[in-house]
Amino acid sequence: MWDLGFFINSALLGVGLAMDAFSVSLANGLHEPKMKKGKLVGIAGTFALFQALMPLLGWVCVHTIVQYFQAFEKFVPWIALALLLFIGGKMLCEGLRGCEEAPPKVGFCGLIVQGVATSIDALSVGFTIAEYLLPMALACAGIIAVVTFALCAAGIEIGKRFGTKFSEKATVFGGVILIVIGIEIFITGLLG
Repeated sequence: MWDLGFFINSALLGVGLAMDAFSVSLANGLHEPKMKKGKLVGIAGTFALFQALMPLLGWVCVHTIVQYFQAFEKFVPWIALALLLFIGGKMLCEGLRGCEEAPPKVGFCGLIVQGVATSIDALSVGFTIAEYLLPMALACAGIIAVVTFALCAAGIEIGKRFGTKFSEKATVFGGVILIVIGIEIFITGLLG
């Protein structure tokens, strides 16, 4: 039903799902304090796209291939942990080495890995929106995308400001953030 509750619930769902992407965006801003606006929009847009697509993919799974998705679901925390430990560990090592050159910027492949790692747990949201018809599922995904975009853009800006002030430690801190997020997703996935 298209009521105010639907829009509020979708926005709150978006906030909940975007927290990992917000934290990774913060780390990206810390890692690259001189990031240009176009790249900021690209990063926030990538996270928004993945956060919208994953619940829709879960919705499709519920309506078509539920038994296959349930078999895959137990691997989600492991995949997120592996991806974020890899990216975070790499950033941590770069920061601890203390290179005098500028740290490498977030590349396309790294961004895709971050997008998948932070949104893979959103697949299960497809189960919570399973009773929606396709137009409502699409609207919910759109709201999630808008909320994610706004939070990620804010995270990058905050990270850039702190990254400029604490450039020597920013890469280490960003790596630690990604590792902690990976562990949190893993533990939540195992206990949830």
